Amino acid sequence: MSQYGARGRALAGQTAPEILAHYFENTTLGSVATTTPVRILVLAGFASTAANPAKVIGLTGTWTVDGIPGTWPAGASARLVRVTSPTPAWQLRIVSSSGKLLLRTRTGSSVRIRPATKSTRLQLWSKPSQYDTYRGTIRLVGSSTGTVSAVNETTLDLYLRGVVAVEMPASWPIEALKAQTIAARSYAVARLHPKTGSWDVRDDTSAQVYRGTLGESTRATTAILATSGQVLKSGSHIVTAMFHSADGGATENNENVYVSATGGFVSPPVSYLRGSADRAPDGRSYDATSPHATWQTAAYTLDQLSAVFDADPRTNVGTITTLDLTRVGVSGRLISVTLTGSLGHLTVSSEIFRAVFNTYTPATDPYMWSTLVATAPIP
Repeated sequence: MSQYGARGRALAGQTAPEILAHYFENTTLGSVATTTPVRILVLAGFASTAANPAKVIGLTGTWTVDGIPGTWPAGASARLVRVTSPTPAWQLRIVSSSGKLLLRTRTGSSVRIRPATKSTRLQLWSKPSQYDTYRGTIRLVGSSTGTVSAVNETTLDLYLRGVVAVEMPASWPIEALKAQTIAARSYAVARLHPKTGSWDVRDDTSAQVYRGTLGESTRATTAILATSGQVLKSGSHIVTAMFHSADGGATENNENVYVSATGGFVSPPVSYLRGSADRAPDGRSYDATSPHATWQTAAYTLDQLSAVFDADPRTNVGTITTLDLTRVGVSGRLISVTLTGSLGHLTVSSEIFRAVFNTYTPATDPYMWSTLVATAPIP
């Protein structure tokens, strides 16, 4: 789904189901429980030491630790650190907001901190980001090397509150926000594996960006509540509903996007990830308001391009004589590029071609924003 395209379609009067039906062909709306558990990896490989331990603070309310009797006051913190004396072990320390030690005990490598009241939020003090406060539980998991990871365990629609307004501006039309919500909910559920591992999704762009309570917005929450539990299904399966910023007037078939380093097909076609034109009846692209809806690179001679692509062994063919840009998908995007030069020829995926170009052209030159590129303007 093109997010700017969804915005344009919503402004044109389309509803969220209509928007989603375009981007995800042959899908239907289904439902899941809004309380479905989700485990989000929010910190990995933290080097916990006595001077700088992995630390969680209970904010605005009391909290508990699984297996430890008692309820701890707002402002107090739980600290997990690896100690070596008298024998190697994990130690949990609970410290008040004034610095008073309330508890010191040996523990296992996994510690769950839970809010004791509905208003309690947990702050992962050790996370190197301002977006460090969460609903639900935080589980600290120590490794054999002494590092600590943190997993926020919450429920599906509470998780979405920290996703939707981060992935799409909350000021956008409500039908676009609803479409984003259903896509994000579907994407998350498709990646759940509750019986294996200690987490389901990361909180970054390797999945979808999640910023906890500090990423929430009233309008995004309205869209979440209005689409409560709704997901996209292909047959009986919940789809991996991929989304991206813009599409330049057309989306692409999945098998043409996810290819090998040389542009070979590595995945079969997915029925609901089919490329198609994304334009209004008057021919205007629905994502025309994107800041990168139109763009162009600088002009280069073959000698200049030779210097650019010679800088990377994957594209070094000596003095370039031709660039074959004819292998394209249904959207017109490049699948692969064949470079021919004095040293022979090489074929690389379009993304490698783009990455090398952007890395080795002058930093002041315009960026190649996508693989929808040719040597002449594209309508």
